[in-house]
Amino acid sequence: MSTFWKKRHNKIGYSGGALVNVDLDRVKVTCPKCKTAYAGNDVFHKYYICPECGAYMPVGAKERLLMILDDGEFEPWFEEVGICDPLETSGYREKLIAAREKSGSTEAVTVGYGKIGGHETVIGVCDPNFMIGSMGHAMGERITRAFERATERKLPVILFCCSGGARMQEGIISLMQMEKTAAAVKLHSDAGLFYCSVLTDPTMGGVTASFATLADVILAEPHARIGFAGPRVIQQTIGQALPSGFQTAQFQLEHGMVDRVVERHTLKNTLHYLLYAHPVHREHHYLRRHGRKLHYGEDLTHVENQNTAWEKVKMVRSGERATAMDYIERIFEDFRELHGDRCFGDDHALIGGLALLNDQPVTVLANLRGKSLQERFHRNFGMPKPEGYRKAIRLMKQAEKFGRPVIALINTSGAFCGIDAEERGQGTAIAESIMTMAGLKVPTLCILIGEGGSGGALAIAAGNEVWMLENSTYAILSPEGYSAILWKTEGRAEEAANLMKLTAQDLANLHVIERIIPEFGGATVETADKISAVMHSAILDFLKRYDGMPPEYIVRGRYERFRKF
Repeated sequence: MSTFWKKRHNKIGYSGGALVNVDLDRVKVTCPKCKTAYAGNDVFHKYYICPECGAYMPVGAKERLLMILDDGEFEPWFEEVGICDPLETSGYREKLIAAREKSGSTEAVTVGYGKIGGHETVIGVCDPNFMIGSMGHAMGERITRAFERATERKLPVILFCCSGGARMQEGIISLMQMEKTAAAVKLHSDAGLFYCSVLTDPTMGGVTASFATLADVILAEPHARIGFAGPRVIQQTIGQALPSGFQTAQFQLEHGMVDRVVERHTLKNTLHYLLYAHPVHREHHYLRRHGRKLHYGEDLTHVENQNTAWEKVKMVRSGERATAMDYIERIFEDFRELHGDRCFGDDHALIGGLALLNDQPVTVLANLRGKSLQERFHRNFGMPKPEGYRKAIRLMKQAEKFGRPVIALINTSGAFCGIDAEERGQGTAIAESIMTMAGLKVPTLCILIGEGGSGGALAIAAGNEVWMLENSTYAILSPEGYSAILWKTEGRAEEAANLMKLTAQDLANLHVIERIIPEFGGATVETADKISAVMHSAILDFLKRYDGMPPEYIVRGRYERFRKF
């Protein structure tokens, strides 16, 4: 149980709720890996994770609701939407009746109302024991009605997805459920409401290609099979062997399609956190409380600095310099990284996610260069590729939708220059990131904590205010590159650094930045507490200045900031 859950969880019942009725001793479940059979009661408290081999076993709709909802209280909706046979397929009605008896559910999805950590939510659970969660009219209708009622009542939606795909017995009518459910999700999203999907094993076909992957946040259980076409179909089509781990949850995470892979025993905590971080939008308010402040020494915002420009260049490149994570862990509470651009991949050089600042949800973006050589390779030495910027764009738009301020910590020598980056549109991705940030209707604060290199840094630096740490740098390109272009040699890099006006003090004099954050002798892990204390206090003051400000003023002020250059 995490700190977040311990701090905020309380079991709150509600009028009209009823305990989920399921006889766990009657439920039988078989491990899909080692084939060991269990009574439901024997493995329920182990979250249906096989005690023998550790594999994730399928979880029925009622059992899932018991695991997730406060006190197991649930108000089912739309149970009257049931057996439907639009094509009058021979034997289909009998198969539906048999599926009801086997699963204990009236259809492949159960929807209704409950609470998670005290937060009201509409919840839906696809049942893998009901025809592998395949989608027909009844399933699509229940999901559509659930989103419509959630929109009407201004409630979030949590949907556990599991499906083998479209229900063949209903033909084209099954296919139409993709359009219907997607349209309902769009109306719910346009109302500024939160939707989280949890992809479980398997989530395939038309469900993947409709409501399951249209969520604001997409979670997945470990090892879940997730994809559009089945592996056998793909293999037959392309005539090639598929790579190991293809279409697993981890595969989808690495390829940018899901936000997080979450262990089953932490799902309730994660959903509670997400519901807390996505309340019904409160107009123009960016502080929940102004209480906690870190205090480490004197807040020195103006300090004399004797280091030369070239010495500062070397300081920001040092492996001893504190990273964005050193500050995130100290300034914010409970940072949770969200992954992927929903298009190609998950860039490790530019991370983003949710965090709490004095209980105020914020979106955090950060360049990470890594400390060890191995981590630096993993993070591409802090040089983002297009998928990094597209992930940032996605998270910035999400922040705007839910009224969250955006805090960006910048430390990159620049965007990655490579064939693959150009093939995927590096320039366009940077341009779109700048444009997105320039137009955000929420406050944006950008802090250069190390090196700010060219458009690669500028992509997430179009803020209402831009600050710099005392010894950080911000320039059109590296001193070596500047020297090579102007003097046809990299040997005059030190001279170039002095000419380029790239220090925090230079940029403050040029009115390019608003504030210099002291480093107390140098930004290392040893001074990170003091630096974070200053940053924490200053960020709270920044949010206080924007609290209550209409969105059009925020956008206009940001525009005028850059218009003066």
